[in-house]
Amino acid sequence: DTWRSIKSGGGVGAGTLFRVAAENGWRIREGKPLQRLQQAPRTAAEPPRSPSPGMSPAEVWARCKPATAAHPYIVAKRAAGVPLDGLRVVPDGDPLHIQAQSMAGALVVPVLRPSGELATVQCIAPPETAARMKAKGLNDKPNLPGATLQDGYFTVGELVPGGVAHVCEGIGTAWACWQATGHCAVVCFGWGRVARVAADLRRGDASARLVLVPDVGKEEAAERIAREVGAAVAYMPEGEAQNFDANDLAQRDGYDVLADVLQAAREPALPPLPLSVAFADELPDTFTPPDELVEGVLTAGDGSVLYGDSNSGKTFFVIDMAAAVARGAQWMGRNTEPGLVVYLAAESPASVRGRLQAYQKHHGVRVPNFAIVQSPIDLFDGNADTEAVIAVVRQLESQRGQKVRLIVGDTLARLSAGANENAGQDMGLVVRRFDRIRSACNAHFLLVHHSGKAAANGARGWSGIRAAVDTEIEVTDSAQGRCAEITKQRDLSTKGERIGFRLDTVMLGSTKWGAAATSCVVVAADAPDKPQGKRVSEVGGAVLEYLRTQPAGKKKRE
Repeated sequence: DTWRSIKSGGGVGAGTLFRVAAENGWRIREGKPLQRLQQAPRTAAEPPRSPSPGMSPAEVWARCKPATAAHPYIVAKRAAGVPLDGLRVVPDGDPLHIQAQSMAGALVVPVLRPSGELATVQCIAPPETAARMKAKGLNDKPNLPGATLQDGYFTVGELVPGGVAHVCEGIGTAWACWQATGHCAVVCFGWGRVARVAADLRRGDASARLVLVPDVGKEEAAERIAREVGAAVAYMPEGEAQNFDANDLAQRDGYDVLADVLQAAREPALPPLPLSVAFADELPDTFTPPDELVEGVLTAGDGSVLYGDSNSGKTFFVIDMAAAVARGAQWMGRNTEPGLVVYLAAESPASVRGRLQAYQKHHGVRVPNFAIVQSPIDLFDGNADTEAVIAVVRQLESQRGQKVRLIVGDTLARLSAGANENAGQDMGLVVRRFDRIRSACNAHFLLVHHSGKAAANGARGWSGIRAAVDTEIEVTDSAQGRCAEITKQRDLSTKGERIGFRLDTVMLGSTKWGAAATSCVVVAADAPDKPQGKRVSEVGGAVLEYLRTQPAGKKKRE
Protein backbone atom coordinates (compact mmCIF):
# COMPACT_ATOMS: atom_id res chain seq x y z
CA ASP A 1 0.00 0.00 0.00
CA THR A 2 2.83 2.38 0.83
CA TRP A 3 4.57 1.93 -2.50
CA ARG A 4 1.35 2.23 -4.48
CA SER A 5 0.59 5.55 -2.81
CA ILE A 6 3.72 7.14 -4.30
CA LYS A 7 2.08 9.21 -7.01
CA SER A 8 2.81 12.55 -8.56
CA GLY A 9 0.85 15.37 -6.99
CA GLY A 10 0.27 13.70 -3.63
CA GLY A 11 0.42 10.55 -1.56
CA VAL A 12 3.44 9.29 0.26
CA GLY A 13 6.77 10.72 -0.79
CA ALA A 14 10.33 9.61 -0.28
CA GLY A 15 10.73 11.83 2.79
CA THR A 16 7.80 10.13 4.48
CA LEU A 17 9.39 6.76 3.83
CA PHE A 18 12.62 7.95 5.44
CA ARG A 19 10.67 9.03 8.52
CA VAL A 20 8.65 5.79 8.73
CA ALA A 21 11.85 3.77 8.38
CA ALA A 22 13.52 5.80 11.12
CA GLU A 23 10.60 5.19 13.45
CA ASN A 24 11.15 1.46 12.94
CA GLY A 25 14.83 1.54 13.80
CA TRP A 26 16.45 2.10 10.40
CA ARG A 27 19.44 4.40 10.15
CA ILE A 28 21.00 5.57 6.94
CA ARG A 29 24.49 4.53 8.10
CA GLU A 30 23.33 0.92 8.31
CA GLY A 31 22.47 0.68 4.62
CA LYS A 32 24.46 1.39 1.53
CA PRO A 33 26.24 4.72 1.27
CA LEU A 34 24.00 7.44 -0.09
CA GLN A 35 24.55 7.80 -3.81
CA ARG A 36 26.08 11.11 -4.73
CA LEU A 37 24.74 13.11 -7.63
CA GLN A 38 26.94 12.65 -10.65
CA GLN A 39 29.26 15.54 -11.32
CA ALA A 40 31.62 16.28 -14.17
CA PRO A 41 35.16 15.05 -13.48
CA ARG A 42 37.36 17.70 -12.00
CA THR A 43 41.03 18.16 -12.55
CA ALA A 44 43.17 17.51 -9.54
CA ALA A 45 43.32 20.62 -7.37
CA GLU A 46 46.42 21.81 -5.62
CA PRO A 47 46.43 20.99 -1.90
CA PRO A 48 45.13 23.93 0.15
CA ARG A 49 47.78 26.35 1.22
CA SER A 50 48.49 26.71 4.90
CA PRO A 51 47.08 29.94 6.37
CA SER A 52 49.48 32.81 6.76
CA PRO A 53 50.55 33.56 10.32
CA GLY A 54 47.63 35.01 12.22
CA MET A 55 45.19 34.10 9.43
CA SER A 56 43.92 30.69 10.51
CA PRO A 57 40.14 30.42 10.99
CA ALA A 58 40.49 30.34 14.77
CA GLU A 59 42.84 33.36 14.84
CA VAL A 60 40.66 35.46 12.54
CA TRP A 61 37.54 34.50 14.47
CA ALA A 62 39.16 35.42 17.77
CA ARG A 63 39.99 38.94 16.53
CA CYS A 64 36.48 39.65 15.28
CA LYS A 65 33.88 41.52 17.30
CA PRO A 66 30.24 40.53 17.84
CA ALA A 67 27.83 41.46 15.03
CA THR A 68 24.89 43.79 15.62
CA ALA A 69 21.64 44.39 13.81
CA ALA A 70 23.16 47.61 12.46
CA HIS A 71 25.54 45.80 10.11
CA PRO A 72 24.83 46.98 6.54
CA TYR A 73 24.29 43.45 5.18
CA ILE A 74 21.83 42.58 7.94
CA VAL A 75 20.01 45.85 7.29
CA ALA A 76 19.97 45.24 3.52
CA LYS A 77 18.43 41.81 4.04
CA ARG A 78 15.89 43.20 6.55
CA ALA A 79 17.05 40.59 9.02
CA ALA A 80 16.42 42.56 12.20
CA GLY A 81 15.68 40.14 15.03
CA VAL A 82 17.59 37.18 13.63
CA PRO A 83 19.94 35.34 16.02
CA LEU A 84 23.29 37.13 16.00
CA ASP A 85 25.16 35.15 18.67
CA GLY A 86 27.03 33.12 16.08
CA LEU A 87 28.06 36.03 13.83
CA ARG A 88 30.96 38.45 14.04
CA VAL A 89 32.45 41.42 12.18
CA VAL A 90 36.06 42.02 11.08
CA PRO A 91 37.25 45.07 13.08
CA ASP A 92 38.60 48.23 11.47
CA GLY A 93 42.32 48.07 10.78
CA ASP A 94 42.43 44.26 10.80
CA PRO A 95 45.16 42.88 8.53
CA LEU A 96 42.82 40.34 6.89
CA HIS A 97 42.87 40.77 3.12
CA ILE A 98 41.24 38.40 0.63
CA GLN A 99 41.78 38.77 -3.11
CA ALA A 100 43.87 41.86 -2.29
CA GLN A 101 40.86 43.50 -0.68
CA SER A 102 40.63 44.54 2.97
CA MET A 103 37.91 42.67 4.81
CA ALA A 104 37.54 45.33 7.51
CA GLY A 105 33.84 45.66 8.33
CA ALA A 106 32.94 42.33 6.70
CA LEU A 107 30.25 40.19 8.34
CA VAL A 108 31.90 36.90 9.36
CA VAL A 109 29.83 33.70 9.19
CA PRO A 110 31.45 30.63 10.77
CA VAL A 111 31.47 27.33 8.89
CA LEU A 112 31.00 24.75 11.63
CA ARG A 113 31.46 21.00 11.37
CA PRO A 114 28.81 18.77 13.01
CA SER A 115 31.15 18.38 15.98
CA GLY A 116 31.15 22.16 16.47
CA GLU A 117 34.73 22.54 15.24
CA LEU A 118 35.37 25.68 13.19
CA ALA A 119 36.29 24.65 9.63
CA THR A 120 36.62 28.13 8.11
CA VAL A 121 34.73 31.41 7.84
CA GLN A 122 32.88 33.26 5.11
CA CYS A 123 33.41 37.01 4.87
CA ILE A 124 30.53 39.07 3.47
CA ALA A 125 32.18 42.30 2.36
CA PRO A 126 30.66 45.65 3.40
CA PRO A 127 28.87 47.64 0.66
CA GLU A 128 31.76 49.74 -0.68
CA THR A 129 34.20 46.84 -0.71
CA ALA A 130 31.57 44.56 -2.24
CA ALA A 131 30.97 47.05 -5.05
CA ARG A 132 34.68 47.21 -5.86
CA MET A 133 34.99 43.42 -5.85
CA LYS A 134 31.98 42.94 -8.11
CA ALA A 135 33.37 45.54 -10.52
CA LYS A 136 36.54 43.47 -10.77
CA GLY A 137 34.64 40.22 -11.21
CA LEU A 138 35.55 39.02 -7.72
CA ASN A 139 33.38 37.10 -5.28
CA ASP A 140 32.15 39.56 -2.64
CA LYS A 141 31.42 36.70 -0.19
CA PRO A 142 34.79 34.90 -0.15
CA ASN A 143 35.83 32.12 2.17
CA LEU A 144 39.04 32.35 4.15
CA PRO A 145 42.08 31.33 2.06
CA GLY A 146 44.06 28.33 3.22
CA ALA A 147 41.10 26.54 4.83
CA THR A 148 38.32 24.30 3.46
CA LEU A 149 34.64 24.08 4.28
CA GLN A 150 34.89 20.29 4.78
CA ASP A 151 31.51 19.05 6.03
CA GLY A 152 30.64 22.37 7.63
CA TYR A 153 27.52 24.52 7.52
CA PHE A 154 25.88 27.21 9.64
CA THR A 155 22.46 27.15 11.24
CA VAL A 156 20.06 29.99 11.86
CA GLY A 157 18.05 28.76 14.80
CA GLU A 158 18.37 25.36 16.44
CA LEU A 159 18.35 21.99 14.69
CA VAL A 160 15.65 19.97 16.46
CA PRO A 161 15.72 16.16 16.09
CA GLY A 162 12.78 15.13 13.90
CA GLY A 163 11.97 18.78 13.21
CA VAL A 164 11.95 21.02 10.16
CA ALA A 165 15.18 22.26 8.59
CA HIS A 166 15.20 24.62 5.62
CA VAL A 167 18.31 23.96 3.53
CA CYS A 168 19.50 27.18 1.90
CA GLU A 169 22.29 28.33 -0.38
CA GLY A 170 23.20 31.47 1.58
CA ILE A 171 22.55 33.21 4.85
CA GLY A 172 20.16 35.81 3.40
CA THR A 173 17.72 33.08 2.37
CA ALA A 174 18.23 31.29 5.69
CA TRP A 175 17.39 34.46 7.66
CA ALA A 176 14.17 34.92 5.66
CA CYS A 177 13.09 31.31 6.23
CA TRP A 178 13.73 31.56 9.97
CA GLN A 179 11.86 34.86 10.21
CA ALA A 180 8.89 33.45 8.27
CA THR A 181 8.54 30.18 10.18
CA GLY A 182 10.73 30.10 13.27
CA HIS A 183 12.14 26.78 12.05
CA CYS A 184 15.86 26.18 11.71
CA ALA A 185 17.52 27.18 8.44
CA VAL A 186 20.84 25.69 7.33
CA VAL A 187 23.37 27.70 5.32
CA CYS A 188 25.32 25.57 2.81
CA PHE A 189 27.66 28.32 1.52
CA GLY A 190 26.90 27.87 -2.17
CA TRP A 191 24.50 25.82 -4.26
CA GLY A 192 27.21 23.34 -5.14
CA ARG A 193 27.31 22.21 -1.49
CA VAL A 194 23.57 21.74 -0.98
CA ALA A 195 23.67 18.06 -2.00
CA ARG A 196 26.44 17.23 0.47
CA VAL A 197 24.96 19.19 3.36
CA ALA A 198 21.47 17.77 2.79
CA ALA A 199 22.88 14.24 2.67
CA ASP A 200 24.82 14.81 5.89
CA LEU A 201 21.72 16.21 7.60
CA ARG A 202 19.71 13.17 6.51
CA ARG A 203 22.38 10.82 7.83
CA GLY A 204 22.27 12.60 11.13
CA ASP A 205 18.46 12.59 11.38
CA ALA A 206 16.45 10.16 9.28
CA SER A 207 13.12 11.55 10.53
CA ALA A 208 13.72 15.29 9.99
CA ARG A 209 11.64 17.17 7.43
CA LEU A 210 14.25 18.67 5.15
CA VAL A 211 13.03 21.48 2.88
CA LEU A 212 15.31 22.64 0.07
CA VAL A 213 14.82 26.32 -0.78
CA PRO A 214 16.38 26.90 -4.22
CA ASP A 215 16.66 30.15 -6.11
CA VAL A 216 14.63 30.41 -9.31
CA GLY A 217 16.40 28.38 -12.01
CA LYS A 218 17.70 25.70 -9.65
CA GLU A 219 14.47 23.81 -9.09
CA GLU A 220 15.36 20.76 -11.21
CA ALA A 221 18.68 20.36 -9.44
CA ALA A 222 16.86 20.68 -6.12
CA GLU A 223 14.41 17.96 -7.14
CA ARG A 224 17.25 15.57 -7.94
CA ILE A 225 18.83 16.20 -4.54
CA ALA A 226 15.46 15.89 -2.81
CA ARG A 227 14.85 12.47 -4.36
CA GLU A 228 18.28 11.32 -3.20
CA VAL A 229 17.87 12.37 0.43
CA GLY A 230 14.11 12.29 0.95
CA ALA A 231 13.47 16.04 1.12
CA ALA A 232 10.79 18.48 0.03
CA VAL A 233 11.31 21.46 -2.28
CA ALA A 234 9.88 24.95 -1.72
CA TYR A 235 9.19 26.57 -5.09
CA MET A 236 9.23 30.31 -5.64
CA PRO A 237 6.14 31.70 -7.46
CA GLU A 238 6.08 31.10 -11.20
CA GLY A 239 7.30 33.82 -13.50
CA GLU A 240 9.98 35.24 -11.23
CA ALA A 241 13.36 36.27 -12.61
CA GLN A 242 16.38 33.99 -12.57
CA ASN A 243 18.02 33.74 -9.12
CA PHE A 244 14.99 35.28 -7.35
CA ASP A 245 15.12 33.83 -3.83
CA ALA A 246 13.20 33.52 -0.58
CA ASN A 247 14.66 36.74 0.82
CA ASP A 248 13.57 38.64 -2.30
CA LEU A 249 10.05 37.23 -1.88
CA ALA A 250 9.86 38.14 1.81
CA GLN A 251 11.06 41.70 1.19
CA ARG A 252 8.58 42.23 -1.63
CA ASP A 253 5.48 40.38 -0.44
CA GLY A 254 6.03 39.85 3.27
CA TYR A 255 6.99 36.98 5.53
CA ASP A 256 3.47 35.59 5.63
CA VAL A 257 3.64 34.96 1.88
CA LEU A 258 7.02 33.26 2.26
CA ALA A 259 5.63 31.19 5.13
CA ASP A 260 2.88 29.93 2.81
CA VAL A 261 5.45 29.02 0.16
CA LEU A 262 7.55 27.09 2.67
CA GLN A 263 4.49 25.39 4.11
CA ALA A 264 3.51 24.28 0.59
CA ALA A 265 6.89 22.63 0.00
CA ARG A 266 6.38 19.21 -1.51
CA GLU A 267 8.43 16.15 -2.17
CA PRO A 268 9.09 15.91 -5.91
CA ALA A 269 7.33 13.17 -7.77
CA LEU A 270 9.39 10.06 -8.18
CA PRO A 271 10.68 9.75 -11.75
CA PRO A 272 8.56 7.51 -13.98
CA LEU A 273 9.60 3.90 -14.13
CA PRO A 274 11.60 3.15 -17.28
CA LEU A 275 9.28 0.22 -18.05
CA SER A 276 5.50 -0.12 -17.91
CA VAL A 277 4.49 -1.81 -14.65
CA ALA A 278 1.11 -3.06 -13.42
CA PHE A 279 0.36 -4.55 -10.00
CA ALA A 280 -1.58 -7.80 -9.97
CA ASP A 281 -3.86 -6.74 -7.12
CA GLU A 282 -4.84 -3.57 -9.02
CA LEU A 283 -6.21 -5.50 -11.99
CA PRO A 284 -10.00 -5.15 -12.41
CA ASP A 285 -12.29 -8.00 -11.44
CA THR A 286 -13.90 -7.97 -14.88
CA PHE A 287 -11.88 -9.76 -17.55
CA THR A 288 -11.58 -8.06 -20.92
CA PRO A 289 -11.13 -10.71 -23.61
CA PRO A 290 -8.66 -10.14 -26.44
CA ASP A 291 -9.96 -7.95 -29.25
CA GLU A 292 -10.29 -10.26 -32.24
CA LEU A 293 -9.84 -9.17 -35.83
CA VAL A 294 -10.77 -12.53 -37.31
CA GLU A 295 -12.72 -14.62 -34.83
CA GLY A 296 -10.55 -17.32 -33.31
CA VAL A 297 -7.69 -16.61 -35.71
CA LEU A 298 -6.17 -13.10 -35.50
CA THR A 299 -6.16 -10.62 -32.62
CA ALA A 300 -6.31 -6.88 -33.23
CA GLY A 301 -3.02 -4.99 -33.28
CA ASP A 302 -0.86 -8.09 -32.90
CA GLY A 303 1.48 -9.99 -35.21
CA SER A 304 1.30 -13.32 -36.98
CA VAL A 305 3.11 -15.56 -39.44
CA LEU A 306 1.36 -17.74 -42.00
CA TYR A 307 3.67 -20.18 -43.73
CA GLY A 308 3.56 -23.11 -46.09
CA ASP A 309 5.29 -24.86 -48.96
CA SER A 310 5.33 -23.36 -52.42
CA ASN A 311 1.99 -23.88 -54.23
CA SER A 312 0.26 -24.88 -50.99
CA GLY A 313 -2.29 -22.10 -51.50
CA LYS A 314 -1.06 -19.84 -48.71
CA THR A 315 -1.33 -16.57 -50.67
CA PHE A 316 -4.82 -17.46 -51.95
CA PHE A 317 -5.80 -18.23 -48.35
CA VAL A 318 -4.42 -14.92 -47.00
CA ILE A 319 -6.05 -12.86 -49.75
CA ASP A 320 -9.40 -14.54 -49.08
CA MET A 321 -9.16 -13.78 -45.34
CA ALA A 322 -7.93 -10.21 -45.92
CA ALA A 323 -10.71 -9.49 -48.40
CA ALA A 324 -13.27 -10.60 -45.82
CA VAL A 325 -11.78 -8.10 -43.35
CA ALA A 326 -11.91 -5.36 -45.99
CA ARG A 327 -15.58 -6.17 -46.63
CA GLY A 328 -16.49 -6.82 -43.00
CA ALA A 329 -17.91 -10.14 -44.20
CA GLN A 330 -17.99 -13.50 -42.48
CA TRP A 331 -15.05 -15.74 -43.33
CA MET A 332 -15.10 -19.51 -42.99
CA GLY A 333 -18.06 -19.17 -40.63
CA ARG A 334 -16.19 -16.67 -38.46
CA ASN A 335 -16.86 -13.00 -37.74
CA THR A 336 -14.44 -10.30 -38.84
CA GLU A 337 -13.79 -6.73 -37.70
CA PRO A 338 -14.13 -4.53 -40.81
CA GLY A 339 -11.36 -2.15 -41.76
CA LEU A 340 -8.82 -1.14 -44.35
CA VAL A 341 -6.31 -3.75 -45.50
CA VAL A 342 -2.83 -2.80 -46.72
CA TYR A 343 -1.21 -5.61 -48.68
CA LEU A 344 2.56 -5.28 -49.16
CA ALA A 345 2.87 -7.27 -52.39
CA ALA A 346 6.65 -7.43 -52.31
CA GLU A 347 6.87 -10.80 -54.08
CA SER A 348 4.49 -10.38 -57.03
CA PRO A 349 2.09 -7.42 -57.24
CA ALA A 350 0.69 -8.69 -60.57
CA SER A 351 -0.17 -12.05 -59.02
CA VAL A 352 -1.97 -10.37 -56.12
CA ARG A 353 -3.91 -8.15 -58.52
CA GLY A 354 -5.00 -11.17 -60.57
CA ARG A 355 -6.11 -13.13 -57.51
CA LEU A 356 -8.16 -10.20 -56.26
CA GLN A 357 -9.78 -9.89 -59.69
CA ALA A 358 -10.70 -13.56 -59.46
CA TYR A 359 -12.06 -13.03 -55.93
CA GLN A 360 -14.23 -10.11 -57.01
CA LYS A 361 -15.53 -11.95 -60.08
CA HIS A 362 -16.31 -15.12 -58.12
CA HIS A 363 -18.13 -13.28 -55.30
CA GLY A 364 -19.73 -10.67 -57.53
CA VAL A 365 -18.43 -7.82 -55.37
CA ARG A 366 -15.94 -4.99 -55.41
CA VAL A 367 -13.53 -4.76 -52.48
CA PRO A 368 -13.01 -1.01 -51.93
CA ASN A 369 -10.90 -1.18 -48.75
CA PHE A 370 -8.08 -3.40 -49.98
CA ALA A 371 -4.93 -1.42 -50.88
CA ILE A 372 -2.11 -3.19 -52.76
CA VAL A 373 1.32 -1.64 -52.19
CA GLN A 374 3.20 -2.46 -55.39
CA SER A 375 6.61 -0.98 -54.49
CA PRO A 376 9.45 -3.11 -53.11
CA ILE A 377 9.71 -2.95 -49.31
CA ASP A 378 12.93 -3.49 -47.36
CA LEU A 379 12.65 -4.04 -43.60
CA PHE A 380 16.28 -5.08 -43.24
CA ASP A 381 18.51 -2.37 -44.67
CA GLY A 382 17.60 0.82 -42.82
CA ASN A 383 14.42 2.41 -41.51
CA ALA A 384 13.33 4.30 -44.63
CA ASP A 385 10.78 1.75 -45.88
CA THR A 386 9.50 1.12 -42.36
CA GLU A 387 8.63 4.80 -41.99
CA ALA A 388 7.25 4.87 -45.53
CA VAL A 389 4.80 2.06 -44.72
CA ILE A 390 3.66 3.90 -41.59
CA ALA A 391 3.19 7.10 -43.60
CA VAL A 392 1.17 5.27 -46.28
CA VAL A 393 -1.08 3.72 -43.64
CA ARG A 394 -1.80 7.07 -42.02
CA GLN A 395 -2.45 8.77 -45.35
CA LEU A 396 -4.79 6.02 -46.50
CA GLU A 397 -6.70 6.24 -43.22
CA SER A 398 -7.09 9.98 -43.75
CA GLN A 399 -8.20 9.59 -47.37
CA ARG A 400 -10.64 6.76 -46.74
CA GLY A 401 -11.86 7.81 -43.31
CA GLN A 402 -11.35 4.29 -42.00
CA LYS A 403 -8.87 2.55 -39.73
CA VAL A 404 -6.33 0.16 -41.20
CA ARG A 405 -6.95 -3.10 -39.35
CA LEU A 406 -4.71 -5.51 -41.23
CA ILE A 407 -1.30 -5.21 -42.89
CA VAL A 408 -0.03 -8.20 -44.88
CA GLY A 409 3.63 -8.64 -45.80
CA ASP A 410 4.04 -11.06 -48.72
CA THR A 411 6.59 -12.53 -48.31
CA LEU A 412 9.00 -12.29 -45.39
CA ALA A 413 11.83 -13.35 -47.69
CA ARG A 414 11.22 -10.41 -50.03
CA LEU A 415 10.71 -7.97 -47.15
CA SER A 416 14.08 -8.99 -45.69
CA ALA A 417 16.13 -9.33 -48.88
CA GLY A 418 19.84 -9.39 -48.09
CA ALA A 419 19.37 -10.67 -44.55
CA ASN A 420 20.59 -14.06 -43.40
CA GLU A 421 17.29 -15.80 -42.62
CA ASN A 422 18.96 -18.05 -40.08
CA ALA A 423 20.78 -15.30 -38.16
CA GLY A 424 19.10 -13.65 -35.22
CA GLN A 425 21.35 -10.64 -35.67
CA ASP A 426 19.80 -9.97 -39.09
CA MET A 427 16.25 -11.16 -38.55
CA GLY A 428 16.08 -9.44 -35.17
CA LEU A 429 16.32 -6.13 -37.05
CA VAL A 430 13.49 -7.19 -39.35
CA VAL A 431 11.31 -8.23 -36.41
CA ARG A 432 12.00 -4.91 -34.69
CA ARG A 433 10.81 -3.00 -37.76
CA PHE A 434 7.84 -5.34 -38.13
CA ASP A 435 6.90 -4.47 -34.53
CA ARG A 436 7.48 -0.77 -35.19
CA ILE A 437 4.95 -0.79 -38.04
CA ARG A 438 2.47 -2.87 -36.08
CA SER A 439 2.58 -0.69 -32.96
CA ALA A 440 2.74 2.67 -34.76
CA CYS A 441 -0.26 1.78 -36.92
CA ASN A 442 -2.11 -0.16 -34.22
CA ALA A 443 -2.91 -2.77 -36.85
CA HIS A 444 -2.44 -6.51 -37.09
CA PHE A 445 0.63 -7.35 -39.20
CA LEU A 446 0.58 -10.76 -40.88
CA LEU A 447 3.74 -12.07 -42.54
CA VAL A 448 3.51 -14.65 -45.31
CA HIS A 449 6.48 -17.03 -45.10
CA HIS A 450 7.82 -20.27 -46.53
CA SER A 451 8.24 -23.66 -44.88
CA GLY A 452 11.70 -24.95 -44.14
CA LYS A 453 13.36 -27.82 -45.94
CA ALA A 454 12.33 -30.07 -43.06
CA ALA A 455 8.59 -29.52 -42.79
CA ALA A 456 8.53 -30.87 -39.25
CA ASN A 457 10.65 -27.92 -38.15
CA GLY A 458 8.06 -25.34 -39.14
CA ALA A 459 8.72 -22.06 -40.91
CA ARG A 460 12.03 -21.43 -42.62
CA GLY A 461 14.87 -19.60 -40.91
CA TRP A 462 15.40 -18.10 -37.46
CA SER A 463 13.22 -19.63 -34.74
CA GLY A 464 12.96 -16.26 -32.98
CA ILE A 465 10.34 -15.19 -35.51
CA ARG A 466 7.89 -17.73 -34.11
CA ALA A 467 8.58 -16.49 -30.60
CA ALA A 468 8.00 -12.88 -31.66
CA VAL A 469 4.50 -13.33 -33.08
CA ASP A 470 1.19 -13.96 -31.37
CA THR A 471 -0.25 -16.35 -33.94
CA GLU A 472 1.29 -18.90 -36.28
CA ILE A 473 -0.64 -20.65 -39.05
CA GLU A 474 0.65 -23.48 -41.23
CA VAL A 475 -0.87 -24.08 -44.66
CA THR A 476 -0.48 -27.58 -46.12
CA ASP A 477 -1.58 -29.36 -49.29
CA SER A 478 -1.95 -33.11 -49.39
CA ALA A 479 -3.81 -35.73 -51.32
CA GLN A 480 -6.58 -35.45 -48.72
CA GLY A 481 -6.98 -31.70 -49.26
CA ARG A 482 -5.69 -28.31 -48.25
CA CYS A 483 -5.66 -27.11 -44.68
CA ALA A 484 -4.61 -24.14 -42.54
CA GLU A 485 -3.76 -25.20 -38.98
CA ILE A 486 -3.28 -22.76 -36.10
CA THR A 487 0.02 -23.95 -34.64
CA LYS A 488 0.51 -21.13 -32.12
CA GLN A 489 -2.03 -18.90 -30.41
CA ARG A 490 -0.89 -16.65 -27.59
CA ASP A 491 -4.19 -15.21 -26.33
CA LEU A 492 -6.94 -17.34 -27.85
CA SER A 493 -7.87 -20.95 -27.17
CA THR A 494 -7.92 -22.03 -30.82
CA LYS A 495 -4.47 -23.61 -31.10
CA GLY A 496 -4.77 -26.83 -33.09
CA GLU A 497 -7.89 -25.80 -35.01
CA ARG A 498 -7.77 -26.74 -38.68
CA ILE A 499 -9.49 -24.78 -41.44
CA GLY A 500 -10.10 -26.79 -44.60
CA PHE A 501 -10.31 -25.22 -48.04
CA ARG A 502 -9.98 -25.95 -51.72
CA LEU A 503 -9.01 -23.83 -54.69
CA ASP A 504 -11.55 -23.43 -57.48
CA THR A 505 -10.52 -22.13 -60.87
CA VAL A 506 -11.90 -18.82 -62.14
CA MET A 507 -11.72 -17.87 -65.83
CA LEU A 508 -10.40 -14.33 -66.22
CA GLY A 509 -9.82 -14.13 -69.98
CA SER A 510 -7.43 -15.36 -72.61
CA THR A 511 -3.69 -15.14 -73.12
CA LYS A 512 -2.24 -13.56 -76.25
CA TRP A 513 -1.95 -17.10 -77.63
CA GLY A 514 -5.64 -17.76 -77.11
CA ALA A 515 -5.26 -20.04 -74.10
CA ALA A 516 -7.45 -19.67 -71.04
CA ALA A 517 -6.14 -17.17 -68.48
CA THR A 518 -7.24 -18.34 -65.05
CA SER A 519 -6.73 -17.84 -61.37
CA CYS A 520 -8.15 -19.46 -58.26
CA VAL A 521 -10.34 -18.59 -55.32
CA VAL A 522 -10.61 -20.16 -51.88
CA VAL A 523 -13.71 -22.19 -51.13
CA ALA A 524 -14.47 -23.68 -47.71
CA ALA A 525 -14.04 -27.45 -47.48
CA ASP A 526 -13.70 -30.10 -44.83
CA ALA A 527 -10.29 -30.10 -43.23
CA PRO A 528 -8.37 -33.32 -43.85
CA ASP A 529 -7.54 -35.46 -40.87
CA LYS A 530 -4.30 -34.55 -39.18
CA PRO A 531 -1.51 -36.94 -40.21
CA GLN A 532 -0.47 -39.21 -37.37
CA GLY A 533 2.86 -40.35 -38.77
CA LYS A 534 6.11 -38.53 -39.23
CA ARG A 535 5.77 -35.43 -41.36
CA VAL A 536 7.53 -35.43 -44.69
CA SER A 537 9.46 -32.39 -45.87
CA GLU A 538 8.83 -30.63 -49.16
CA VAL A 539 11.92 -32.26 -50.66
CA GLY A 540 11.01 -35.64 -49.20
CA GLY A 541 7.51 -35.39 -50.61
CA ALA A 542 8.91 -34.66 -54.06
CA VAL A 543 11.16 -37.72 -53.83
CA LEU A 544 8.25 -39.96 -52.82
CA GLU A 545 6.12 -38.60 -55.64
CA TYR A 546 8.93 -39.32 -58.10
CA LEU A 547 9.35 -42.87 -56.82
CA ARG A 548 5.63 -43.53 -57.21
CA THR A 549 5.94 -42.80 -60.93
CA GLN A 550 8.87 -45.17 -61.47
CA PRO A 551 8.66 -48.86 -62.34
CA ALA A 552 9.19 -51.40 -59.60
CA GLY A 553 12.74 -52.47 -58.93
CA LYS A 554 14.29 -48.99 -59.11
CA LYS A 555 17.60 -49.07 -57.24
CA LYS A 556 18.44 -46.61 -54.46
CA ARG A 557 21.55 -45.27 -56.18
CA GLU A 558 19.48 -44.51 -59.28
